[in-house]
Amino acid sequence: MRVVIFGRTGQVARELARAIPDAAFIGRDEADFTDPLACLAALKRHAPEAVINAAAYTAVDRAEEEEPLALQVNARTPGVLAAECAAGGVPFVQISTDYVFDGAGDTAWLPHSPTAPLSAYGRTKLAGEEAVRGAGGPHAILRTSWVFSAHGANFVKSMLRLGAERDALRIVADQVGGPTPADAIAQACLTLARNLRDGAPGGAYHFAGAPDVSWAGFAREIFAQAGMQTEVSDIPTSEYPTPAKRPSNSRLDCTSLMRDHGIARPDWRAGLARVLQELNVT
Repeated sequence: MRVVIFGRTGQVARELARAIPDAAFIGRDEADFTDPLACLAALKRHAPEAVINAAAYTAVDRAEEEEPLALQVNARTPGVLAAECAAGGVPFVQISTDYVFDGAGDTAWLPHSPTAPLSAYGRTKLAGEEAVRGAGGPHAILRTSWVFSAHGANFVKSMLRLGAERDALRIVADQVGGPTPADAIAQACLTLARNLRDGAPGGAYHFAGAPDVSWAGFAREIFAQAGMQTEVSDIPTSEYPTPAKRPSNSRLDCTSLMRDHGIARPDWRAGLARVLQELNVT
Protein backbone atom coordinates (compact mmCIF):
# COMPACT_ATOMS: atom_id res chain seq x y z
CA MET A 1 0.00 0.00 0.00
CA ARG A 2 1.43 3.36 -1.06
CA VAL A 3 1.02 5.68 1.92
CA VAL A 4 1.48 9.44 1.66
CA ILE A 5 2.10 11.27 4.93
CA PHE A 6 1.80 15.04 5.21
CA GLY A 7 4.30 16.25 7.79
CA ARG A 8 7.92 15.41 8.36
CA THR A 9 9.25 17.04 11.53
CA GLY A 10 6.39 16.78 14.03
CA GLN A 11 6.27 14.22 16.81
CA VAL A 12 3.90 11.80 15.08
CA ALA A 13 5.49 12.29 11.66
CA ARG A 14 8.91 11.41 13.09
CA GLU A 15 7.49 8.20 14.55
CA LEU A 16 5.71 7.37 11.29
CA ALA A 17 9.06 7.66 9.53
CA ARG A 18 10.41 4.97 11.84
CA ALA A 19 7.38 2.75 11.44
CA ILE A 20 7.03 2.98 7.66
CA PRO A 21 10.23 4.47 6.19
CA ASP A 22 9.21 3.67 2.61
CA ALA A 23 6.17 5.96 2.78
CA ALA A 24 6.18 9.26 0.91
CA PHE A 25 6.66 12.07 3.42
CA ILE A 26 5.61 15.52 2.23
CA GLY A 27 7.14 18.33 4.25
CA ARG A 28 6.66 22.07 4.23
CA ASP A 29 9.35 22.51 1.60
CA GLU A 30 7.22 20.61 -0.91
CA ALA A 31 3.74 21.51 0.32
CA ASP A 32 3.14 24.36 2.76
CA PHE A 33 -0.30 23.98 4.35
CA THR A 34 -0.90 27.70 3.91
CA ASP A 35 -1.00 26.92 0.17
CA PRO A 36 -3.71 24.29 -0.48
CA LEU A 37 -3.05 24.17 -4.22
CA ALA A 38 0.60 23.27 -3.65
CA CYS A 39 -0.50 20.53 -1.24
CA LEU A 40 -3.05 19.24 -3.75
CA ALA A 41 -0.41 19.13 -6.50
CA ALA A 42 1.96 17.21 -4.22
CA LEU A 43 -0.77 14.74 -3.36
CA LYS A 44 -1.51 14.09 -7.03
CA ARG A 45 2.18 13.56 -7.83
CA HIS A 46 2.44 10.72 -5.32
CA ALA A 47 -0.75 8.84 -6.34
CA PRO A 48 -1.39 7.41 -2.86
CA GLU A 49 -3.47 4.44 -1.79
CA ALA A 50 -3.87 5.98 1.68
CA VAL A 51 -3.10 9.38 3.21
CA ILE A 52 -2.23 10.28 6.80
CA ASN A 53 -2.26 13.95 7.73
CA ALA A 54 0.31 14.52 10.47
CA ALA A 55 0.73 18.22 9.66
CA ALA A 56 -0.96 20.78 11.89
CA TYR A 57 -0.78 24.18 13.52
CA THR A 58 -0.22 23.19 17.16
CA ALA A 59 0.87 26.43 18.87
CA VAL A 60 -2.16 26.46 21.16
CA ASP A 61 -1.58 29.84 22.80
CA ARG A 62 -0.36 31.64 19.69
CA ALA A 63 -3.46 30.46 17.83
CA GLU A 64 -5.48 32.92 19.92
CA GLU A 65 -3.85 35.68 17.86
CA GLU A 66 -3.42 33.71 14.63
CA GLU A 67 -6.73 31.93 14.27
CA PRO A 68 -7.09 32.58 10.50
CA LEU A 69 -3.68 31.00 9.91
CA ALA A 70 -4.48 28.07 12.19
CA LEU A 71 -7.80 27.62 10.39
CA GLN A 72 -6.05 27.43 7.03
CA VAL A 73 -3.56 24.83 8.24
CA ASN A 74 -5.87 22.78 10.44
CA ALA A 75 -9.07 22.87 8.41
CA ARG A 76 -9.14 24.36 4.94
CA THR A 77 -6.13 22.61 3.46
CA PRO A 78 -6.98 19.22 5.02
CA GLY A 79 -10.47 19.64 3.57
CA VAL A 80 -9.04 20.15 0.08
CA LEU A 81 -6.86 17.06 0.44
CA ALA A 82 -9.70 14.97 1.86
CA ALA A 83 -11.94 15.97 -1.06
CA GLU A 84 -9.29 14.84 -3.56
CA CYS A 85 -8.91 11.54 -1.72
CA ALA A 86 -12.69 11.08 -1.58
CA ALA A 87 -12.91 11.46 -5.35
CA GLY A 88 -10.59 8.49 -5.77
CA GLY A 89 -11.85 6.42 -2.83
CA VAL A 90 -8.50 6.87 -1.05
CA PRO A 91 -8.62 6.53 2.78
CA PHE A 92 -7.75 9.72 4.65
CA VAL A 93 -6.62 9.68 8.31
CA GLN A 94 -6.79 12.99 10.17
CA ILE A 95 -5.28 13.50 13.64
CA SER A 96 -7.40 15.65 15.94
CA THR A 97 -7.50 16.58 19.61
CA ASP A 98 -9.29 16.53 22.96
CA TYR A 99 -9.46 20.33 22.65
CA VAL A 100 -12.67 19.99 20.60
CA PHE A 101 -14.46 19.42 23.95
CA ASP A 102 -15.16 21.98 26.67
CA GLY A 103 -13.68 19.83 29.44
CA ALA A 104 -16.76 19.88 31.67
CA GLY A 105 -17.46 17.12 34.19
CA ASP A 106 -15.33 14.07 34.86
CA THR A 107 -16.81 11.50 32.45
CA ALA A 108 -14.73 10.30 29.51
CA TRP A 109 -15.79 11.87 26.22
CA LEU A 110 -17.27 9.59 23.57
CA PRO A 111 -16.63 10.17 19.86
CA HIS A 112 -20.22 11.37 19.48
CA SER A 113 -20.21 13.60 22.59
CA PRO A 114 -21.19 17.23 21.91
CA THR A 115 -18.22 19.38 20.93
CA ALA A 116 -17.66 22.88 22.32
CA PRO A 117 -14.03 24.00 22.00
CA LEU A 118 -12.75 26.62 24.42
CA SER A 119 -9.86 27.90 22.28
CA ALA A 120 -8.97 29.00 18.77
CA TYR A 121 -6.85 25.88 18.39
CA GLY A 122 -9.79 23.69 19.35
CA ARG A 123 -12.12 25.52 16.98
CA THR A 124 -9.75 25.11 14.05
CA LYS A 125 -9.20 21.42 14.74
CA LEU A 126 -12.96 20.88 14.96
CA ALA A 127 -13.36 22.70 11.65
CA GLY A 128 -10.77 20.31 10.21
CA GLU A 129 -12.81 17.34 11.39
CA GLU A 130 -15.90 18.78 9.75
CA ALA A 131 -14.05 19.40 6.48
CA VAL A 132 -12.68 15.85 6.34
CA ARG A 133 -16.05 14.35 7.24
CA GLY A 134 -17.81 16.58 4.72
CA ALA A 135 -15.56 15.39 1.90
CA GLY A 136 -17.53 12.14 1.98
CA GLY A 137 -14.72 9.66 1.40
CA PRO A 138 -13.39 6.81 3.53
CA HIS A 139 -11.82 8.53 6.52
CA ALA A 140 -10.87 8.25 10.16
CA ILE A 141 -10.54 11.15 12.57
CA LEU A 142 -8.28 10.18 15.46
CA ARG A 143 -8.68 12.43 18.47
CA THR A 144 -5.78 12.13 20.87
CA SER A 145 -4.33 14.01 23.83
CA TRP A 146 -1.16 15.08 25.64
CA VAL A 147 1.24 13.81 22.97
CA PHE A 148 4.83 13.16 23.98
CA SER A 149 8.00 11.70 22.46
CA ALA A 150 11.76 12.20 22.38
CA HIS A 151 11.29 14.78 19.62
CA GLY A 152 10.14 18.37 19.52
CA ALA A 153 8.57 20.31 22.37
CA ASN A 154 6.35 18.43 24.82
CA PHE A 155 5.58 18.11 28.53
CA VAL A 156 8.08 15.31 29.19
CA LYS A 157 11.00 17.26 27.79
CA SER A 158 9.89 20.43 29.56
CA MET A 159 9.75 18.62 32.90
CA LEU A 160 13.19 17.08 32.40
CA ARG A 161 14.63 20.52 31.66
CA LEU A 162 12.89 22.27 34.54
CA GLY A 163 13.58 19.42 36.94
CA ALA A 164 17.29 19.73 36.23
CA GLU A 165 17.13 23.45 37.09
CA ARG A 166 14.87 23.43 40.16
CA ASP A 167 14.34 21.39 43.32
CA ALA A 168 10.57 21.93 43.32
CA LEU A 169 7.86 22.66 40.75
CA ARG A 170 4.21 23.73 40.99
CA ILE A 171 2.15 21.78 38.44
CA VAL A 172 -1.53 21.98 37.51
CA ALA A 173 -3.49 19.15 39.14
CA ASP A 174 -7.10 19.90 38.14
CA GLN A 175 -6.67 19.01 34.45
CA VAL A 176 -6.94 15.27 33.82
CA GLY A 177 -6.32 13.30 30.64
CA GLY A 178 -4.38 10.52 29.01
CA PRO A 179 -0.75 11.17 28.03
CA THR A 180 -0.20 9.51 24.65
CA PRO A 181 3.13 8.31 23.20
CA ALA A 182 3.64 9.58 19.65
CA ASP A 183 4.90 6.17 18.51
CA ALA A 184 1.58 4.61 19.57
CA ILE A 185 -0.34 7.28 17.64
CA ALA A 186 1.76 6.53 14.55
CA GLN A 187 0.94 2.82 14.77
CA ALA A 188 -2.75 3.58 15.28
CA CYS A 189 -2.81 5.81 12.20
CA LEU A 190 -1.20 3.13 10.07
CA THR A 191 -3.63 0.49 11.30
CA LEU A 192 -6.57 2.76 10.53
CA ALA A 193 -5.25 3.50 7.03
CA ARG A 194 -4.83 -0.20 6.26
CA ASN A 195 -8.17 -1.15 7.76
CA LEU A 196 -10.01 1.58 5.87
CA ARG A 197 -8.36 0.36 2.68
CA ASP A 198 -9.79 -3.09 3.45
CA GLY A 199 -13.29 -1.71 3.94
CA ALA A 200 -13.39 -1.35 7.74
CA PRO A 201 -15.65 1.32 9.25
CA GLY A 202 -14.38 4.86 9.66
CA GLY A 203 -15.49 8.03 11.40
CA ALA A 204 -14.31 9.67 14.61
CA TYR A 205 -12.33 7.67 17.15
CA HIS A 206 -10.54 8.40 20.40
CA PHE A 207 -7.03 7.24 21.29
CA ALA A 208 -5.26 8.21 24.50
CA GLY A 209 -2.82 6.63 26.91
CA ALA A 210 -3.93 4.90 30.09
CA PRO A 211 -4.41 5.40 32.96
CA ASP A 212 -5.86 8.90 33.11
CA VAL A 213 -3.77 11.24 35.24
CA SER A 214 -3.36 14.93 36.10
CA TRP A 215 -0.46 16.99 34.80
CA ALA A 216 0.98 16.92 38.31
CA GLY A 217 0.70 13.14 38.46
CA PHE A 218 2.30 12.87 35.05
CA ALA A 219 5.19 15.05 36.24
CA ARG A 220 5.72 12.89 39.32
CA GLU A 221 5.99 9.78 37.17
CA ILE A 222 8.45 11.50 34.83
CA PHE A 223 10.71 12.43 37.74
CA ALA A 224 10.36 8.99 39.34
CA GLN A 225 11.34 7.15 36.17
CA ALA A 226 14.16 9.62 35.48
CA GLY A 227 15.56 9.21 39.00
CA MET A 228 15.16 12.92 39.74
CA GLN A 229 14.33 14.25 43.21
CA THR A 230 12.27 17.24 42.05
CA GLU A 231 9.31 17.83 44.35
CA VAL A 232 5.92 18.46 42.72
CA SER A 233 3.24 20.60 44.39
CA ASP A 234 -0.34 20.55 43.11
CA ILE A 235 -1.87 23.84 41.98
CA PRO A 236 -5.19 24.74 40.32
CA THR A 237 -5.37 25.98 36.74
CA SER A 238 -6.23 29.44 38.08
CA GLU A 239 -2.66 29.76 39.35
CA TYR A 240 -1.19 29.03 35.93
CA PRO A 241 -3.09 31.26 33.47
CA THR A 242 -2.46 30.85 29.74
CA PRO A 243 -3.78 32.78 26.71
CA ALA A 244 -5.75 29.73 25.54
CA LYS A 245 -8.10 28.02 27.95
CA ARG A 246 -7.39 24.30 28.40
CA PRO A 247 -10.11 21.70 29.03
CA SER A 248 -10.13 20.44 32.61
CA ASN A 249 -11.49 17.04 31.62
CA SER A 250 -9.58 15.51 28.71
CA ARG A 251 -10.56 11.91 29.44
CA LEU A 252 -11.31 10.10 26.17
CA ASP A 253 -13.42 6.94 25.85
CA CYS A 254 -11.48 4.74 23.43
CA THR A 255 -13.85 1.77 23.40
CA SER A 256 -15.01 2.10 19.79
CA LEU A 257 -11.46 2.12 18.45
CA MET A 258 -10.82 -1.22 20.12
CA ARG A 259 -14.16 -2.58 18.95
CA ASP A 260 -13.82 -1.57 15.30
CA HIS A 261 -10.07 -1.77 14.76
CA GLY A 262 -8.56 -3.80 17.61
CA ILE A 263 -6.46 -0.86 18.80
CA ALA A 264 -6.09 -0.78 22.59
CA ARG A 265 -5.13 2.16 24.78
CA PRO A 266 -1.35 2.20 25.33
CA ASP A 267 0.15 2.34 28.80
CA TRP A 268 1.75 5.78 28.81
CA ARG A 269 4.11 4.77 31.61
CA ALA A 270 5.71 2.18 29.32
CA GLY A 271 5.85 4.79 26.55
CA LEU A 272 7.53 7.20 28.95
CA ALA A 273 10.17 4.58 29.74
CA ARG A 274 10.92 4.23 26.01
CA VAL A 275 11.23 7.98 25.58
CA LEU A 276 13.54 8.36 28.57
CA GLN A 277 15.70 5.54 27.27
CA GLU A 278 15.93 7.25 23.88
CA LEU A 279 16.89 10.49 25.60
CA ASN A 280 19.54 8.60 27.60
CA VAL A 281 17.93 9.71 30.83
CA THR A 282 17.56 6.25 32.37
